[in-house]
Amino acid sequence: MSNAAASMDGAPRRTTVVIVGGGPAGLVLGLLLARAGVAVTVLEKHADFLRDFRGDTVHPTTLALLDDLGLFDRFDRIPQSLIGRVAFPGQDGEDVVLADITRLPLRHRYIAMVPQWDLLDLLAEAAAAEPGFTLLTEHEATGVVRGGGRVNGVEYSSPGGTGRILADLTVACDGRWSTVRRAVGFPTQEFPIGFDVWWYRVDTPGRLGESLLPRMKGGHGAIAIPREGYVQIAAIGKKGTDAEVRARGIEALRSQTAELLPELKDYVGSIASMDDVKHLDVRLDRLRRWHANGVLCIGDAAHAMSPVGGVGINLAVQDAVATARLLATPLRNGLLAGPRSGRILARVQRRRMFPTIVIQGMQRLLHARVVMPALDGATIRPSARLVALLRRVPILTAIPALLIGVGPRPERAPGWARRRP
Repeated sequence: MSNAAASMDGAPRRTTVVIVGGGPAGLVLGLLLARAGVAVTVLEKHADFLRDFRGDTVHPTTLALLDDLGLFDRFDRIPQSLIGRVAFPGQDGEDVVLADITRLPLRHRYIAMVPQWDLLDLLAEAAAAEPGFTLLTEHEATGVVRGGGRVNGVEYSSPGGTGRILADLTVACDGRWSTVRRAVGFPTQEFPIGFDVWWYRVDTPGRLGESLLPRMKGGHGAIAIPREGYVQIAAIGKKGTDAEVRARGIEALRSQTAELLPELKDYVGSIASMDDVKHLDVRLDRLRRWHANGVLCIGDAAHAMSPVGGVGINLAVQDAVATARLLATPLRNGLLAGPRSGRILARVQRRRMFPTIVIQGMQRLLHARVVMPALDGATIRPSARLVALLRRVPILTAIPALLIGVGPRPERAPGWARRRP
């Protein structure tokens, strides 16, 4: 990584593409464009990637991408947990598998649970091997540079002071609270959300199972993600209640966890304090326009996703792959430096809006039919008829697995970006 100032003499630095945000979408896009021979600079406001990333899911399509980029062997050496199934407890005491990724005809039939900083370090190291790639850490975008009817780059602050980076294309990959997204003022469609999520971990001896374990009971919900030596918990509660949750205290949270997940009752004491519980303000929205001359939003900067299904990271990575494939040649030919670059950038939105609408529609349906009724006290279980059908015809579990593990309109790495291990 580099945290050098953008220019030794204070003059604006120039590159072909400046990417704001060093998350999965930003680093995948930076790596791919650098392999296409495009000069690219990524701005990351933190000093490193060691932050709380909550879900940390790497889906089968992203695993295939790492294969194609020649990075899978290095990724596979990172300690990880493999999730092949999503299951609910059945009334007969046996789990009911609702989504089985192991039944899909894929190279990697699982979701890998990996601390996201390990994945980002891997991507950054691979990108740093490309001559046109620069990563500037501790550089926070504070606004955009405008002129000639277009966006011409970004303004930033860093430990060395403030400055500008000028570019043919500015790409916002800086999440749901995107600085670039706010600066350009694209119109947004927001969807109402009635719940939030609280993330924490319960230490366990070894690993408890290979399935995601969603549980709903008594107006509370939780999803347990088994990992080696601990279980990561996403507790679900009504929006606007964070102060109440914290006022009830750690003992109430431990009791709630033990009630929802009895297999963890002997270990909930490992939740040390409410300081270890991280609140996520859940949002669901999407931009009506992702682009203007010289600027493009992708990933959460274009469409903030609910954590339901854990599909937001996969969608963002797919956005990045499509963006690189569609824009590498125009960027090399200087076609995005002109006043009408928005027409070319529109190709990305046309390609990626459909999967965004499908996934958000699936999430909204689950919010309305499962999450909110459960938080209102309803008992949510698969019907006896559905359980019988899934046990009699288990291949049906591949259908929801396809939505979760692959998603609509998956993207493949362009040929020019592929490498052998």
